[in-house]
Amino acid sequence: MSATVLFSPMAYSRYEASQTLPAKFSRMLKKTGLAEKVKGKTVAIKMHVGDGITYSTIPPVFIRILTDFIKENGGDCFITDHYVYQRHPERRGYTENNLGCPVLDDCGHLGKYFYTKEVDYKTFKHVDVAGLIHDADFMIDFSHVKGHGSCGFGGACKNIAMGCVTDRTRHEIHALEGGLVWDKDKCIHCGKCIPACNHHANSFSEEKNQGVYQVNYHHCTMCQHCLKVCPVHAITLDSHDYADFQMGMAVCTKAVVDTFAPGNVYYINVLTAITALCDCWGMTTPSLVPDIGIMASDDIVAIERASIDAIKMEDLIPAGIPQGMELSGEGHLFQQLHGKNPFVQLDCLEKVGLGTQEYELVTVK
Repeated sequence: MSATVLFSPMAYSRYEASQTLPAKFSRMLKKTGLAEKVKGKTVAIKMHVGDGITYSTIPPVFIRILTDFIKENGGDCFITDHYVYQRHPERRGYTENNLGCPVLDDCGHLGKYFYTKEVDYKTFKHVDVAGLIHDADFMIDFSHVKGHGSCGFGGACKNIAMGCVTDRTRHEIHALEGGLVWDKDKCIHCGKCIPACNHHANSFSEEKNQGVYQVNYHHCTMCQHCLKVCPVHAITLDSHDYADFQMGMAVCTKAVVDTFAPGNVYYINVLTAITALCDCWGMTTPSLVPDIGIMASDDIVAIERASIDAIKMEDLIPAGIPQGMELSGEGHLFQQLHGKNPFVQLDCLEKVGLGTQEYELVTVK
């Protein structure tokens, strides 16, 4: 049986505010069934607040439409993500005054509030569910869709598996890809790898121009930012099975979703400013394709499939690809860009029982 995915497209027919995406989003929300679902409940709106000089995250106008809708229908909501305070969401307009509700760190201000769920997938053993996520009655997974170097693309699954848990869980999932290996003979000690780490987990020993690359794995989440910025490929992984990483993401997502009563999680994917990299990089590159619109569903697998299907190679904007880089020519645009087939993640989500890739797209104009 197929799942329903609502779709509000960017395309417009005349110069009227009612034809623009925010207005269509308001009409979409009325068709989601969320009005009854959020009544009398505490609603966690999980989204990525961005970092650094990122400007491609979900624009505040859409967030305010959502929070107003929840409150108008008797819900009490808050925006949440991990590392909220150190990412300075206010620089992207994410403040309580602008959004109409608090913006909170899902593991608490000190990052130590969580509930551990035991899992058993290879070396992945602990899903530390963020305390504020766990304690909410309802969650709206409000995701900005974009490319991702580790999993091909980042959408609803990535927003949960990497954003609703602790550093320990992120590390265990990323570690499914392998450990970091430093080649001293290739290293030119340019130092680009050090500021690329969002977690201050790497350093060089003090010997001038001869220092040894060191990783503090207590802080490292295996995000591989250091690996990706190295101009001479002196940092690599000792193995590289992205399919294991994809399954780890699915296992984690299921553990988080299962903390809610059936029907108490809803998914909204924003397909605007679709860039090559995750918003956590702290920067925004040009869009890969034109803005597409917004999708919504109660099925995470269906909405992810619909989102990927909507991002087409024939719509590629060349400026979205780094100058001098050539696409592989094989598979989906994200696969050609990052070497990972994004549909593998959907197979994993289906395998753990989170939904179906069969969907019916219902356009909300």
